[in-house]
Amino acid sequence: MRFPPAVALIAVFALAGCHSRYITATIINNTAGPLSPVEVDYPSASFGRESLAPGATYQYRFKIIGSGATTVLWTDASHHDHKSPGPQLHEGDEGSLAITIKDSAAPVWDLRLVHRGS
Repeated sequence: MRFPPAVALIAVFALAGCHSRYITATIINNTAGPLSPVEVDYPSASFGRESLAPGATYQYRFKIIGSGATTVLWTDASHHDHKSPGPQLHEGDEGSLAITIKDSAAPVWDLRLVHRGS
């Protein structure tokens, strides 16, 4: 029995399944005090928390629409505002991004992509 090419193509797509690419981000507060607030800006949107306790982590999953830079903004326990630029992200990127905020140094950005968008 022969299948028409259209049926074969539909079967291939059904077996492959749809896959939405996203970034799993983790903010890590490696400071002695709370961060209040903490925000991450990425191409086309942002996310954050009103407060993040010392030693705590916060995870958020997002999809990249467009391309551009990331930035983390936070206020430390002494009420000082901070801002640090991060890596460029591109539509279609997939992987993980960890941002470790420290007391006396710039945040550590750890971007690990399993797929790089265009």
